[in-house]
Amino acid sequence: MKNILVALDFNQNEHLLIDKAIQLAAAFRSKLWLMHIAAPDPDFVGYEVGPQYIRDSRATELRKEHRLLQEYAAGLQKKGIDAEGLLVQGATIEMILEESKKLIIDLIIAGHHEHGFLYKAFVGDVSTEIIKKSTIPVLLVPLDI
Repeated sequence: MKNILVALDFNQNEHLLIDKAIQLAAAFRSKLWLMHIAAPDPDFVGYEVGPQYIRDSRATELRKEHRLLQEYAAGLQKKGIDAEGLLVQGATIEMILEESKKLIIDLIIAGHHEHGFLYKAFVGDVSTEIIKKSTIPVLLVPLDI
């Protein structure tokens, strides 16, 4: 197992995913790819970008997410783990699967949040969809602790 992708959503429990990834990376001497999927560019989904303050706010948010990924990767490198952070814009499930193929990922680690019926009906369940669509093994880590 040479490459492990860790899908982070920055919902305050990413340390659980990273801790599990560290254990596996250390055991198999794997490279960790820490990836966060940012919301798609508004032009991509058919909406106008809007006023400058909205573009500025979006750019600030993307810089913050990128910086956080780089900090996580640097922290892992200090522990002797080969790690790199990736910030990708697009549809979450499709981007995880697409990047996994590009990077020749051997294992996807994703978090699982328990959601109610209405949430699942309107928003969906990312972890379930990854399992359904992935040809790469997926490790789900419960995040509702």
